[in-house]
Amino acid sequence: MEQPFFNVLVATEAHFDFAPLICEEMESSAKARGTGIAKRSPEYLQQKMSEGKAVIAFSDKGEWAGFCYIETWSHGQYVANSGLIVSPHFRKGGLARLIKRRIFQLSREKYPEAKIFGLTTGLAVMKINSELGYEPVTYSELTSDDAFWAGCRSCINFEILMSKERKNCLCTAMLYDPAEQKNTPAVQAEKKGPTVLSEKWQKARARALQIFKPKAEKLLALFF
Repeated sequence: MEQPFFNVLVATEAHFDFAPLICEEMESSAKARGTGIAKRSPEYLQQKMSEGKAVIAFSDKGEWAGFCYIETWSHGQYVANSGLIVSPHFRKGGLARLIKRRIFQLSREKYPEAKIFGLTTGLAVMKINSELGYEPVTYSELTSDDAFWAGCRSCINFEILMSKERKNCLCTAMLYDPAEQKNTPAVQAEKKGPTVLSEKWQKARARALQIFKPKAEKLLALFF
């Protein structure tokens, strides 16, 4: 079966009508996993859309396929990519990775100096976060903003979190710190641009030189 093409774009007021459906899918997904996420109202998601702090995905047929939004804490020092949801019709097809990459890019554009963090129990999300440069951290390295932790109240594991004084829970904490990423080889290579030819390109280049160099030398000999 052919995989559908997805269009992942920054959400706007034009997508307000999808907010109730997105909220419904978020709640259903949390119940199916047996874990909880902070419940959000359609109005809250619409606010994120109007602020340009959300991304929404559609299939090649125009069907709603996924969503994610940005939240900020501690006066913009911390950013969370929250509410990642993929429609049941389009799961296990790589869409979650596309959405995570786009919301991560948007977060970096809007808050280039902020630390981007997340709490998750999903192995797939952990893998995607690792690809983006996140690293597992202790809860103490996350924001201490009470407003953030209050968002965990709707989670069925909230009592566990509070019993451990917000130092641990069933979720894994992951953090992307731009200050630590600036000097990594991957970031430096990105700044400098491509400096190493791909293996396939090198082979093709060598082959072309092997074929055309003798002819070029003969041609030059006619004039010099």
